[in-house]
Amino acid sequence: MPDAVQLDTVATAAATPDTPQPYAELGMADDEYARVREILGRRPTSAELAIYSVMWSEHCSYKSSKVHLRQFGEKAPESAALLVGMGENAGVVDVGDGHAVTFKIESHNHPSYVEPHQGAATGVGGIVRDILTMGARPIAVMDALRFGPVDAPDTRRVLPGVVSGISFYGNCLGLPNIGGEIGFGAGYAGNPLVNALCVGVMRHEDIKLAQAPGPGNKVVLFGATTGPDGIGGASVLASATFDDESQAKRPSVQVGDPFLEKLLIECSLELFAQDLVVGIQDLGAAGVSCATTELAAGGTGGMRIALDRVPLRDSRLTPEEILMSESQERMMAIVEPARLDAFLAVCAKWNILATEIGEVTDVTADEAERGGRLVMTWHGETVVDLPPRTAADEGPVYERPFARPDSQDDLQADTPARLDRPKTDADLRAQVLRVLAAPGVCDPTWVTQQYDRYVMGNTVLATPHDAGMVRVRDDSDRGIALATDGNGRYTRLDPYEGTRLAFAEAYRNVAATGARPLAVTNCLNFGSPEDPAVMWQFAESTRGLADACQELGTPVTGGNVSFYNQTGDVAINPTPVIGVLGVIGDVHDRLTTAFTPEIDGAKLLLLGTTADELGGSVWAEAVHGHLGGVPPRVDLAAEAALGAVLADAAEYGVVAAAHDLSDGGLVVALAESAMRGGVGCTVRVDDPFTDLFSESAARAVVAVRPDAEAAFTELCARHGVPAAEIGAVGGAALSVRHPGGGFDIDLADLRAAHEATLPAVFDAD
Repeated sequence: MPDAVQLDTVATAAATPDTPQPYAELGMADDEYARVREILGRRPTSAELAIYSVMWSEHCSYKSSKVHLRQFGEKAPESAALLVGMGENAGVVDVGDGHAVTFKIESHNHPSYVEPHQGAATGVGGIVRDILTMGARPIAVMDALRFGPVDAPDTRRVLPGVVSGISFYGNCLGLPNIGGEIGFGAGYAGNPLVNALCVGVMRHEDIKLAQAPGPGNKVVLFGATTGPDGIGGASVLASATFDDESQAKRPSVQVGDPFLEKLLIECSLELFAQDLVVGIQDLGAAGVSCATTELAAGGTGGMRIALDRVPLRDSRLTPEEILMSESQERMMAIVEPARLDAFLAVCAKWNILATEIGEVTDVTADEAERGGRLVMTWHGETVVDLPPRTAADEGPVYERPFARPDSQDDLQADTPARLDRPKTDADLRAQVLRVLAAPGVCDPTWVTQQYDRYVMGNTVLATPHDAGMVRVRDDSDRGIALATDGNGRYTRLDPYEGTRLAFAEAYRNVAATGARPLAVTNCLNFGSPEDPAVMWQFAESTRGLADACQELGTPVTGGNVSFYNQTGDVAINPTPVIGVLGVIGDVHDRLTTAFTPEIDGAKLLLLGTTADELGGSVWAEAVHGHLGGVPPRVDLAAEAALGAVLADAAEYGVVAAAHDLSDGGLVVALAESAMRGGVGCTVRVDDPFTDLFSESAARAVVAVRPDAEAAFTELCARHGVPAAEIGAVGGAALSVRHPGGGFDIDLADLRAAHEATLPAVFDAD
């Protein structure tokens, strides 16, 4: 036992009220520290200060975002499919046939800048455990990534490390990476976004919750030992603005072991199958602090923990360091005493270390109102005695001031109308190739080829299609589709409409596979909440998403907020990443984006309405380096109608291929479909510039089966979706014809432009 004189016990704290404490260094404000003292009726011990500092950090408590996030519940649409909503580790939705799916997306942005490989790897590991704790088997992962300019020195450091971390962890777990997105922009230099999504499947009766019911039940820590890696990661890395000393924070980045996590997954699923746990929580951000306080707060009583029983890989760790450690691959379970031996036997079978470290305690009625008491000892001495709900659920709530910045008017007034447009067919052709080569539009194969997309054998669609799709089970043809989308350019121009556009695109991507959108998760990436302009962006963004989900009947099931994504006073473009999940009854009905030889001659129809909408467009950025104006108009009723047409078309078998229109407009969609299937197309347009490059929403291009043209036209009319025949599949080029002429681009030339961008930078290093 460490020297008792140096141990900061509850008794010592009560007797030494004036002892200085490093609360500011731990990220706590003066008034927050004063409130802790008020709650406890004394100064906190060092261990208690550790708990409150991480649990009240921005990353864990959502103290600056809660007042805005509440509207996801207040405006939540009625949904018979929603089984578990916000507040748990992940949301759960019914997908039919007695099956449920849980999915969530979270950020690991700051750790991935400091140590790209481990930061990204442990981001995957953490989101997988969130899904596991709901009682589900993880079945797929996705990621949404943003980096600085593609050729910037720091991007060449960060991107390969992030990609290797994602591929290393996911591939070792044997989970297919079925999609996501990658983008680039100057604002992300020094502030990469690494948002990881996982989806899992279970039976309805298998759902598990983070709670600790039943006095006398045992608290068991199982998985990896606890070390110094990641100490304070949640508060040190994710709850403060970056500066030039960020590289010195490497010790705050966790280190992952995917092989141990794979064993932990299988062990946990067997524990669930044998009904050996009554409550479960993974140890991610805030480690033991989070698991104990949240389990106790979610249960019916208090909890008593012996911190000296926690298995360590560094015997020098103090109680507060144990509490703040974010060592990976750890779980905490609540187990009935009669089932403890069986629990330990399953863990031994999987070679998983499991240690009983405490028990759930009974409480008085007065104590129960505040979640009982969480008591922790260190070799018999009490170092923590606090009401767990005050740490887990009753942290500070800030109503940060927000205001629309004066610069917003000038930004929106600077429209793309002032930019030079192509004057000849040669100009048009050159700009098509330039847009196809633009970072964020170009072929992402350099990244995605490092991920295993088909492991487990249930992947139906994966990158580069509009959404990923997997079977729910080996013995079922029922499937789920997932897409993530976010456009920082649109959201910079108009946070409200830009967020609705991100949601609309993810919704459209899912619908373009033939699935019916069902539910939403989100990862909201913004700058400092202490900046009123950033908080205005955040307030408008959350309002936009809540309104959109209410209108389309897709509830938000959970997600993540990531603030302080800025260096100094330069924030990233606001980047809400929206994930949409949809269901398809039979995966054999799914639609792909590819123009294949089997559909040569199929007519191409453009669905939706095209307007001159180029604010925030790829064309404006790639050709002119311009950002200004307003983003495309959002029409969610039109999105719903389009989604219904695409889902019905897939079910009825009348469409051979479909691709949503988004970044780059019609010309990018046509080029991608041609390159993916190896067959070109010929299209006729009236206004070649607007028709090719506009990014108007609620649009898709479809190749209709020859024997189903009348049926498809009737389907579009029934749903009120405009449909215009623009050409046909065929040939070895993208051929564009218009009243004044036209141009051709061979598939080989399309590929040369589209595929060269990332290898030219990263294969050269």
